[in-house]
Amino acid sequence: MADGAPVSETALDVPPYRDPALPAPERAADLARRLTRDEKIAMLHQTAPAVERLGLAAFRTGTEALHGVAWLGTATLFPQPVGLAATWDADVVTRVGEVVGVELRAKHADDPTISLNAWAPVVNPLRHPLWGRNEEGFSEDPHVTAWLATAYARGLRGDHPVYWRTVPTLKHAFGYSNETDRAVTSSELRPRVWHEYEAPAFLGPVRAGVVGGVMASYNLVNGRPAHLSRELLDALRDAAPHDLLVVSDAAAPGFVVDLQRYADDHVESHAALLRAGIDSFTELADPTETVERLTAALELGLVGEEDVDRAVRHLLEVRIRTGELDPELDPFVEPADAIDLPRHRALAREAATKAVVVLENDGALPLPAGARVAVTGPLAGVVLRDWYSGPAPYTVSVATALAEQLGSGAVHVADGADRVALRSATTGRCVRPVTGRAVLVADAVDSARALHDVTGWDDGFLTLRSVGEEGSGALWTGADWIVRASAERVGGWVAQEAFRRHVHDDGTWSFQHHLTGRWVRVQHDEQGTLVVDADVLEQAERFTPHALRTGRDDVARVARDAGTAVVVLGNDPHLGGREATDRGSLELPASMLALWRAVREAAATAVLVIVSSYPYVLPDDLDADAVVWSSHGGQELGHALADVLLGEHEPRGRLAQSWPAATEHVGDLLDYDVLRAGHTTWYSPHAPRYGLGHGLTYGDVRYDDVRLDRASAAAGDVVRASVSVRSAGTRDAHELVQLYVDAPDLGLPYPHRLVAHRRVVVPAGATASVELELAVDDLAVWDTVGHRRAVAPGTYTLAAGPSSALVGPAATLEVEGARFWPRPCLDRDVDPVDADELDGLALSDRTAEEGTCVQVAPGRTEGRALLRECDLAGTVGLTLTVARARPGPAQVRVDACTPTGWRTLGSVAVPEPDDDADDLRHAWSRVRVDVPSGWAPVLPGDVRLVLTGGARCAGLRFHGEASNTFDDPASPTFDSRRPDRPSGLTSRDSDPHYQR
Repeated sequence: MADGAPVSETALDVPPYRDPALPAPERAADLARRLTRDEKIAMLHQTAPAVERLGLAAFRTGTEALHGVAWLGTATLFPQPVGLAATWDADVVTRVGEVVGVELRAKHADDPTISLNAWAPVVNPLRHPLWGRNEEGFSEDPHVTAWLATAYARGLRGDHPVYWRTVPTLKHAFGYSNETDRAVTSSELRPRVWHEYEAPAFLGPVRAGVVGGVMASYNLVNGRPAHLSRELLDALRDAAPHDLLVVSDAAAPGFVVDLQRYADDHVESHAALLRAGIDSFTELADPTETVERLTAALELGLVGEEDVDRAVRHLLEVRIRTGELDPELDPFVEPADAIDLPRHRALAREAATKAVVVLENDGALPLPAGARVAVTGPLAGVVLRDWYSGPAPYTVSVATALAEQLGSGAVHVADGADRVALRSATTGRCVRPVTGRAVLVADAVDSARALHDVTGWDDGFLTLRSVGEEGSGALWTGADWIVRASAERVGGWVAQEAFRRHVHDDGTWSFQHHLTGRWVRVQHDEQGTLVVDADVLEQAERFTPHALRTGRDDVARVARDAGTAVVVLGNDPHLGGREATDRGSLELPASMLALWRAVREAAATAVLVIVSSYPYVLPDDLDADAVVWSSHGGQELGHALADVLLGEHEPRGRLAQSWPAATEHVGDLLDYDVLRAGHTTWYSPHAPRYGLGHGLTYGDVRYDDVRLDRASAAAGDVVRASVSVRSAGTRDAHELVQLYVDAPDLGLPYPHRLVAHRRVVVPAGATASVELELAVDDLAVWDTVGHRRAVAPGTYTLAAGPSSALVGPAATLEVEGARFWPRPCLDRDVDPVDADELDGLALSDRTAEEGTCVQVAPGRTEGRALLRECDLAGTVGLTLTVARARPGPAQVRVDACTPTGWRTLGSVAVPEPDDDADDLRHAWSRVRVDVPSGWAPVLPGDVRLVLTGGARCAGLRFHGEASNTFDDPASPTFDSRRPDRPSGLTSRDSDPHYQR
């Protein structure tokens, strides 16, 4: 791979990389051999230069394509992924992915520098509703996520056996669902959590062969940066039918040093990233530093030429698959104008309509023909888009769509904003925008020329819109220090249009600009210009509000006149919760609830429509005649909602994420152990307000019976369930029949999870027998004793119903098989990470590159791991593998359950590391102790591992009478990187699938 020594093309008539008959890996390998060292290293940055002598154009990884092509101008805008998931329709989701892929191809035709490496879909399960990026995921259920993500990726990829329309890249691996301190928090994924909850969402689309890449996540996993979690990345690569490209998240390579402090310098960290399997470095617009760091890493021997070659091959395979070298054979070429086609518009409406969920209905829906309707609330007349959206070719609001169908005279609109004039204490005059420049000044004598609409959003945010005689209808923004009324919408990485209001004791208002944290002040110039530069509240301007109208009075007036009111509330996707910001609350904003209550009191019939990126906790006294939810549904949101509200389309949407009944039910945002934390439908001890799969039809569905075709089964069998569903109403019932499993008596936490579902239409007055199939293997959990997926023997309950919270008739299934326990322990390594319960312990990195251990959690002085049903017969001694998380006292103790209670088998003070130890945390020692003579264990009995102080533990081993040796750090077989693996053997060295 020396510079200046590429393979000569003149020696071959048709170089292999130019031969379309060869597989992409072979072509990529041949092409890589023809590159110089410098050309290869240059390719490892997100923006790779052209190599003209080989026919390679400049290349860039990554185009955002979450629910439409983003950031590249006009493109069809579909519902957010959490809304697409509510369709529970893989065919629709696949067709949406196809259209997004077609439009990305069109963008590429117009500008070949636009990448066909699509950074979508997001497959992080929606573990917690406070996650700011909730809108980007599909479902709290990882299997539902995998099913729908596979469908979306299949559309993006296309169905050609050789060429790909685009190359989908899954985001974000792994354990990523918090924005709070997201680059420095560690997501704890013990084996059961990883194998049962986290991995399936990724493995589904990977095994289906419909994705070509994965993006690593910002956070740490079990104490190690996710970008360095080679074992987890290898798990995906091992499951894939072809090579995967692994890209870094933006700026993440630098975080390893700058924020996570996991490496001492960027050369060392970049080398570690490359060794871990990162192929493309997404950081810094200028690739110079990345190239310099990787070059230095190679020259210092921190990486080998094979590491660089491997990454380059993965990058080249992506380019070959998209037809870059065979443009004449590429079946997916699109013209540059293949944007906003009629079929794209039709699909946008179909997807948005099928995503509408009727949550409650007391007979108010569908709205009667000829109804006079008041459409109120801040989202009544607008369609909002999120960070990962481009501008839609058009939008249709709820108010507009209802007026189209009912007639403009039958629909009356009030957005619920407070319309005020703001009089400055400094100038004594009102705030207005200067015509032409939109600068806000406090010099208006006539308040009619200086009116502003104030709207409240989540987490106390306000937006202010300039109206009145001189108002442009634009939002206030503090983007350039001077306050202007110039923004069309809330937008940007951090919203410049967001303010907070402080109400003083005398009723005057002051405004704080969210982005800068500074307060609005009025300058002492001729006009009194508003600027964002006051450091403290005492320096802020005080404005006296003069209300022309209150939003509550306005919505109540139109609701009273109309009789039927549709109140459209929800979030602005750039405020409250989004990338880099978790939600501060699960509840609807107080200002919106006040609008709702004003309408509820005034209207004979009140329908609440929530348009949001995430679930809300709704008050018990909501008193709505109907409640409807949609995600931000894209350009056809209004038509979709109107069609369902008026009964033009049967409501087909069902929640793919449950809505909690109370804020205190959701648990800790930063606790990723879903079993311990009780997260999601799977493990929560609390009944949700609306469960997974919830959504009403306009029919009346009753579940009468569930019958299984067998009473017992074993792994490998398929069980058929027949669910009797009756339509008791006068309309045909469109139902999503769901089958859930529970196993409360297995002796281990078992999820309440969906195992089968099917859409049916049951004619009015009829009964249907709905057939569902269940593979017994799908009941498997992770066996921490045998280190495998396995089905535990025992009694399983299979219950059918319209949601996870409303299961009805049930049948039992006896599953045969071998018990997981007792845990064999004698002369075996026992990993504390496999414990059945962890209390006060955190998962951490065993070494810098691989393995996991336990240590005392931050803020705790002691932690415990419980291992159930351990077979300790014949134990005479034990060995502990220990280290220190920090200087100071540290001890590890092992207790066993005996007939008289817990008894200590052995206790060790963690030895001080050698003076020359470079890394205290990874300076492992193995210490053997003899157990007390005459002790009598319960057989099999529980074992308790207790750590105190700064102790870390990577394993324990019980020794019998015949054991006359034990592992010693001085032994040549002891691997300091991973104590339970022979020296020099890594996961890649031992895995033949990796040798590609």
